Amino acid sequence: MPTVLRVNGYRVGFFSADGDEPPHVHVDKGGNQAKFWLEPLQLAKDAGFSRRELNEIYDLLRAHRQGLLNAWHEYFE
Repeated sequence: MPTVLRVNGYRVGFFSADGDEPPHVHVDKGGNQAKFWLEPLQLAKDAGFSRRELNEIYDLLRAHRQGLLNAWHEYFE
């Protein structure tokens, strides 16, 4: 999984086989995982994060959204 962002212990990236899906990222920390769509920014799947953590992740992704979209398009185009 290419990692495109590390912040506050969260690892944000995508899988190389994900190019047939809309832009999204996977977030990992401490064995917990989540998937967020980037356009529009919303939670797609959660496996273990608390509501507080999901809110924190959402805020981080919103702040870095354009860079994440750029990384997605550069990788898959």
